[in-house]
Amino acid sequence: MKARLERRVPLPWEHVKSCDEDARAGERIDAILRASSYVQADRDTAFLRDNATRGVRLQLDYLKTEEILRASGVERTIVVFGSTHLRESATARAELEAARRDARADPGDAALGRALRVAEHRVELSRYYDIGRELGRLVGQSGDPGLAVLTGGGPGGMEAANRGAFDVGAKSIGLNISLPREQYPNPYLTPGRCMRFHYFAMRKLHFMKRAVALVALPGGFGTMDELFCALTLIQTRKNAAIPVVLIGEAYWRKVFDADFLLESGSIDEEDRELFWYAESAQQAWTSILAWHRRNGGPLSGQSETKEDRS
Repeated sequence: MKARLERRVPLPWEHVKSCDEDARAGERIDAILRASSYVQADRDTAFLRDNATRGVRLQLDYLKTEEILRASGVERTIVVFGSTHLRESATARAELEAARRDARADPGDAALGRALRVAEHRVELSRYYDIGRELGRLVGQSGDPGLAVLTGGGPGGMEAANRGAFDVGAKSIGLNISLPREQYPNPYLTPGRCMRFHYFAMRKLHFMKRAVALVALPGGFGTMDELFCALTLIQTRKNAAIPVVLIGEAYWRKVFDADFLLESGSIDEEDRELFWYAESAQQAWTSILAWHRRNGGPLSGQSETKEDRS
């Protein structure tokens, strides 16, 4: 017999106390129901945002993304970091022309002169947007449903990698973060695979949890934060070794001098070997595949092409 929620005879607590018995009963019950204490805990947003419930929020920040990725069959990720300031080539060139016009109009303005130099550098760096996009295509074309591109979900280098996967019809992942000034996800992420975090710590955990390679396009503080966090985890063996590829050797050698760290004794020889450089998407992808062949088999269950093995 099918269980019934309804009762033929209502229980006493299904009705408020009669005003015939107490004329102010309804007023008092309304006050009780309006009080924050009566809000069910999992629906009480003020309570959930309280300092005392931070541990619960940390758990939820972790668990929602974990359940989504598990349900979608994502087992391994190629994580791509890169500056939000990386531009598409056409956009960078248009910004450079505008900066040139402004600088010509007021050649004595130091701020306009600096803006022009920045625009020139961004044109030079725009090639890395194309490299990130091509890398996303290569990962997307692997044919492995358990492997996906994962980025921070924002514009620039992150957008480029997600866009490459989008170009070939592959799904990709974005891990956005709540910021004082809202960060919009880039439009090339797969709906249902873009998550937003409150805590950077939980976001970083998910960057690394399924990572089988990390690729860093030229970037700033955020990219360096994620890169050095990953290198530290691998150095201290808190994370299994994975390939770490820095795209653009000339750029990264200016950002930090690993050889100086080695010579000064701040790191060891084996720490300097935790990462390497690449100049193209194909070079990065080929080196990642080769690393996995040397360290326990192919990256995925799919057969590699002749081009991949070259």
